[in-house]
Amino acid sequence: MQVLLRSTYGSYSSLMNNPDYETYLNLFPHIQKYQELASKYNISDIFQDNGGKYLQLLMLLNLTSDGSREGNDAKDDQGNEYEIKTVNIELTRSFSTHHHMNPTIIRKYRKVSWYFAAYSGINLLAIYKLSPQAMEFYYSKWEEKWYSNQKDINNPKVPVKFVMTHGELIWLPDGVTAFELPKKKSKPKTKTKNANSEINVIESL
Repeated sequence: MQVLLRSTYGSYSSLMNNPDYETYLNLFPHIQKYQELASKYNISDIFQDNGGKYLQLLMLLNLTSDGSREGNDAKDDQGNEYEIKTVNIELTRSFSTHHHMNPTIIRKYRKVSWYFAAYSGINLLAIYKLSPQAMEFYYSKWEEKWYSNQKDINNPKVPVKFVMTHGELIWLPDGVTAFELPKKKSKPKTKTKNANSEINVIESL
């Protein structure tokens, strides 16, 4: 298959397509169906703001969302509202919260329970539920910090280990009986050149 690309000067040239793009084209109708399903839950873009993961969680937890950025993330059929947070444990071991944490946001949070979902990449590993009482440790800590500095806190984190210790484990994949946080993968050490040794070699020459 060939595609036409516009060059810098506005003319077109014919280039052989990347073979992986053929795979993408075959997958795209299924991706569109995924988005159609997400739209039923007021998720306008599965590729933004963890939209695809939120869709999975809303369906698993039997929750709904109005798609608004105002208020809490979801509610159940009894009208109870919830915050939902996700983490990719391959990248970080803490859940993000709010980029402008302040007393108003904390008051809103104190009224609801939280669902915390741990992922490895796009694979869901576990879901925990924390009550307002379980989250009070952080509410008080954030509140104290805000009143001390009179400044919104930029996205304070909730560690995965805290969630595992104080939360209720409510979901695991079929056949799995427990969730254990795997050890962090060690980053390969990069060799750095010794500048002094290079100078010595040059001088000896």
